[in-house]
Amino acid sequence: MNAAAALFSHYRRHPLQLVALALMILISTMLWSGMNHLTDQARSSLGRAEQSLSEGSQVIREDGAPVTVADFARLRRAGLCVMPWLEVPDPDGVGRLIGIDPLAAACFASGAMSGEQPALDGEPFIDMARAARLAGSPGDEAPPLVLLAADSVSADGLPTGYALASFARGPDTGELGASFLLNLDALGVLVLLITALLLRAVYQLSIVQRRDSFALLHRFGVPGKRINGLLMIEVLVLAGVCVLPGVWAGAQLARALGEGFGRSLEGLFDVTLYADGSQWWRSILVMMIVVLIACLPVRTLPHWLKRSRGVGWLGLGLLAIGMVWVAWSPGLVWTFVAVGLVFVGAGVLVPRLMAGIMATLSSRVDDPLGRWRYRELGVMARQLALPVVALQFTLALVLAVQTLVTTFEATFEQWLDQRLAAHWYVQVPEGRSGDRAADWLAQKLEPGTAAWHRIRRGTVMVDSGAGPSHRVDLLAVSPIGPLMEKWTLQSSLAHPWKLLADNQGVLINEQLALRYGVGVGDSLVLTLNGRVQSRTVLGVYADYGRPSGEVLVNGADLPADFQPEFESFSISPGGRGEAWLVSGFERIWQVPEIEIRENSDIRAMATRVFRQTFVLTRAMTFLTLTLAGTALLIMGWVFITSRAWYLQLLVTWGLSRREAFGELVRVSLGLTTTVSLLALPLGVWLTWVLVHRINPQAFGWSLPMAVYPGFWLELLALSTVIGLGIAALMGRQLRPGRMVALPANQSGGGER
Repeated sequence: MNAAAALFSHYRRHPLQLVALALMILISTMLWSGMNHLTDQARSSLGRAEQSLSEGSQVIREDGAPVTVADFARLRRAGLCVMPWLEVPDPDGVGRLIGIDPLAAACFASGAMSGEQPALDGEPFIDMARAARLAGSPGDEAPPLVLLAADSVSADGLPTGYALASFARGPDTGELGASFLLNLDALGVLVLLITALLLRAVYQLSIVQRRDSFALLHRFGVPGKRINGLLMIEVLVLAGVCVLPGVWAGAQLARALGEGFGRSLEGLFDVTLYADGSQWWRSILVMMIVVLIACLPVRTLPHWLKRSRGVGWLGLGLLAIGMVWVAWSPGLVWTFVAVGLVFVGAGVLVPRLMAGIMATLSSRVDDPLGRWRYRELGVMARQLALPVVALQFTLALVLAVQTLVTTFEATFEQWLDQRLAAHWYVQVPEGRSGDRAADWLAQKLEPGTAAWHRIRRGTVMVDSGAGPSHRVDLLAVSPIGPLMEKWTLQSSLAHPWKLLADNQGVLINEQLALRYGVGVGDSLVLTLNGRVQSRTVLGVYADYGRPSGEVLVNGADLPADFQPEFESFSISPGGRGEAWLVSGFERIWQVPEIEIRENSDIRAMATRVFRQTFVLTRAMTFLTLTLAGTALLIMGWVFITSRAWYLQLLVTWGLSRREAFGELVRVSLGLTTTVSLLALPLGVWLTWVLVHRINPQAFGWSLPMAVYPGFWLELLALSTVIGLGIAALMGRQLRPGRMVALPANQSGGGER
């Protein structure tokens, strides 16, 4: 017990160091466990969307009234295999719960619906009675109840007043969903890597500071094995105390970010984020292992690894191999491996590069103080290698993610402006046709002052000649007019819109072009309603945020028997008002009410959803940057504290304490600013990888490459704040009576 008290007395002398370690473990645990929880939910939701209910049938009422529990009871008494499906928000967490009837679900167990059936037990599946209670009070608007029908149920076998309709919970996400999850997993691995680097740096520095204590205990008869055992207990206790509240905080973070993440999942895959009974013990186990690995001492290293020249050549080789590999990687996994090699190479090279730069600068300066300053920065670059590398990685990651999000935001706004160029948007009521409405608009609206087009959506089979045919989305627009001609095409033939208006070809989205290797001028064979036709690709247009391939055709080229799945009009009526449009459409479609929406409202809603899509990513990068900045602040403080003996020599040599503090400010600012400047090229390169390699491979669409020097200045300003924080904390070391008893080479690693 006395040995343990003596060993742990280090933290009584340095309480802030213990607080720093605890906060780093807690914040990193919160960050990773929260992201891991949302990733598990996304993986579970995507799996359920693809396996459980990708395709099926539902029972509807012929009178158009919503299906109720009474309808379910009537059909079950008639001996039909039907099951209720009621989605309600999860009151205790993120996502949605699904109310089912366990007894009714039994008839689905033998594969009654298409696809392999997962077990309908545990979250998100709950009993129907509980779901009905969670749906709200009787006065609230109840969520829609879906009545699923097994394959054995036929339309002829239904009682009078009921019919069958298709039911789907989402598309086959396939490789796109795997890529989305792989991106999240890769970001999580990077967070764990940065966390391990920071923890190791801070803890190993405390070990260096305690070497004399270890030696003293050994002289008093405490065996080295017992000291190591006590240190292991110290790490376990520290991890146990901090990881558990960190996992709880991660659950709160996941709950706070769940809405934006769920909207992101729905926007990318049309998949609902369901509640999931996540196994938090995995987060606890992973973070405990990370903390133990990061804090275990490395006794020996191979001799060649200690040689600066050998390590430098190793880092340079890894850097070169990774960069070449990224440019030619065949898939997303290999791209991440190549990025990892680049990060390892950069991590090995940066501290040595900083030390080399400072040595060169010191040899070219005649001022003794300037020479000392550069030499001191070189020592700091070597002694603080791990936190320096972690801060560089974090700054590069934040720069790349911020650039990607900002570029996407600007591009998305421009894309929305083009897609929503019309003033009004009108959806054709279900069961009605847009033919008479199109004729009416053509007669009433003058081409010079007004513009409009009709949109019909469906699916079409496409054969590019490079493999089997594929079913893709069909977008039919007519007439081709000024609203369409505002679209920016990524590549095209000359006068593509005129050629499209003359039915001389089609346009395709970027997803289809990348997925099937189709380009401008190539031929596509389209099969629609049994009609086969060959069409030339006139151009490729951007289609952000969607996984599906799409073909845009002139609506006048559609077969007469084509039945659209969705139909709408986009109208800029010139001098006509909303009341004129409403009365005209109500008269044509013979409906009591028509909803006309302003495209500006749709644009605002889409923008809000888009911004929530990146809440998780921005929160992760911000918290990681905070973690790295705090670690460097603490490490710089502890390191300069250990070198206070040298700082006091500045006063002994004739500098005033104010002048010595100024030198300290220059050293700390020089360290953080140099790290930021070296992070810029890595961040720009990572931006290029995200834009031109990872994004197309993961999602099927690309973004323009852009840089934002203004954000670079913000990162430099943040580094300045960190440097000033180090200097401010260290200013007290220059006060009278603050001399340390031991020279720095005994507590700081031996460099003068």
